[in-house]
Amino acid sequence: METITQYFETIPSLHRTLILVGGLTFFWLLESAVPLFRFSYRKWKHASLNLFFTLTTIVVNFVLAFLLVKASDWTVVNQFGLLYWLSLDGWFFLISGVLLMDLIGAYFIHWLEHKVKWMWQFHIIHHSDKELDTTSANRHHPGESVFRLVFTILAVVLIGAPIWMIFLYQTMSVVLTQFNHANISMVSWLDNTLKLVFVTPNMHRVHHHYRQPYTDCNYGNIFSFWDRIFGTYRTAPNEKLIYGVDTMMESEKTDNIVELLKKPFTKYIPAVDYPEEENLG
Repeated sequence: METITQYFETIPSLHRTLILVGGLTFFWLLESAVPLFRFSYRKWKHASLNLFFTLTTIVVNFVLAFLLVKASDWTVVNQFGLLYWLSLDGWFFLISGVLLMDLIGAYFIHWLEHKVKWMWQFHIIHHSDKELDTTSANRHHPGESVFRLVFTILAVVLIGAPIWMIFLYQTMSVVLTQFNHANISMVSWLDNTLKLVFVTPNMHRVHHHYRQPYTDCNYGNIFSFWDRIFGTYRTAPNEKLIYGVDTMMESEKTDNIVELLKKPFTKYIPAVDYPEEENLG
């Protein structure tokens, strides 16, 4: 464990960049080899739009990173947060910290984005992608990137996360997000095994179906069991899924950077809550 903490406490920026780029490259090649859907899109054109939003996410996180560092330093100096109050140490400290970071900084804010109208107006940019692949992972409006960072800071303060734990969590988050958005076909036994702990593509892509109630399920990012614990887990045959949002299916809106950036400031249009009998089976 000491090796892990030392590495992530001083992880070079180059290593973090290589993890981001390396993950995208690996899953990009994998989904080209064993795709679930054979989209009739220009892969590079689709990727360029999503990579633009990946870049804005990186910029937001870089500019506001000092707040994350300050929050972490304060909790460590003052021994503030659940991890210290429960007197956890060693592997219990590490595992509990990453679990709680994922719960507060990923699952909870994601669930909230679907329940609060003005937050959904930002988050809908992520759901508007009609050809889901690994580049879709960081397709987030810059405004959403800000309040996701705010909730990461909230998680840091509540649990008392040291800086190495933040970097470990963020590394896991980047890789798992790229993985669970990848357009890859997985054999059932592998998916079912991984899904006991981690969010898999077969699980997460149900969340990207264009109709409710499927849109409002499977909020998990790293760990799959939060959805089971909180009753938001749902299954559906992946081959029957249609990606996007029923209120925003026009390509001139979903494939246009300017339109996507403006979306949070336009009129809110509620999604249609389709009856249960229209489920996918």
